[in-house]
Amino acid sequence: MTNFFNKQLRRTKIIAGIGNSLVGGFRAAYKIGAFKEPPRDVLPKYIQTFCRKMVNSFGVEVVQVEPVPQTHGLWVSNHVSWLDIPVVGSVAPVFFLSKAEISQWPIFGRLAKAGGTLFIQRGSGDATTVSDQIAQFLHEGSSVVFFPEATTTDGKQIKKIYGKLLKAAIDSNLPICPMVVAYVNKDGTLSDEAAYYGDRTMAQSLKAVADHDITAYVLPLAPIYPENRDLRELTAVLQAAMEQGLAQLHARVLTA
Repeated sequence: MTNFFNKQLRRTKIIAGIGNSLVGGFRAAYKIGAFKEPPRDVLPKYIQTFCRKMVNSFGVEVVQVEPVPQTHGLWVSNHVSWLDIPVVGSVAPVFFLSKAEISQWPIFGRLAKAGGTLFIQRGSGDATTVSDQIAQFLHEGSSVVFFPEATTTDGKQIKKIYGKLLKAAIDSNLPICPMVVAYVNKDGTLSDEAAYYGDRTMAQSLKAVADHDITAYVLPLAPIYPENRDLRELTAVLQAAMEQGLAQLHARVLTA
């Protein structure tokens, strides 16, 4: 019975923390005029603060295994969970990609707009068009992050990398900045509870994260420069770098 009440109390605190984070996000957006025109030159620090508060609301601690450089470029990360968004956003100076329809959502849509999100016009399935939009965003001075595995995983390994969007790095002549993320339980094992994959529903995933003490470890990898490399070579280099990087991260943070 005590365990039940403690679990409910923890969930209540998490809900309150999420609410406070959202309120804080709206206040900050109004303060800097982001609902009128997102000031992308100053937004990254506000996005990092908001993402840090959101991930902390779930009781998840974010640890930079190595300091994450605040580099302007095309960022990529492995994809384990919906948690990846606030985790990556809390440490890297990035703007996010989103489907255009999300901009119409009443709460998260408004915050996404104010946060300078790049809303991608999908429908034709033309990855070249999407990479052109990203390249323009990069040219304008805004760093972008995406998840090249194109799906969430159990976090144990890197799936096949889909590299078509890496064309944006070639077109903008900016580095690809990879990072890898691992979610770890208190006992030093890889957290399956944090992973959002398979048949799990969002409700199940939220409860699993809320009920466990999880640490998100982030390891930035060496930047990959696009000069004199075609898309196929860049994709292969990124695949190898992320596979090696995740193995290195697991070796450093997993103790069981």
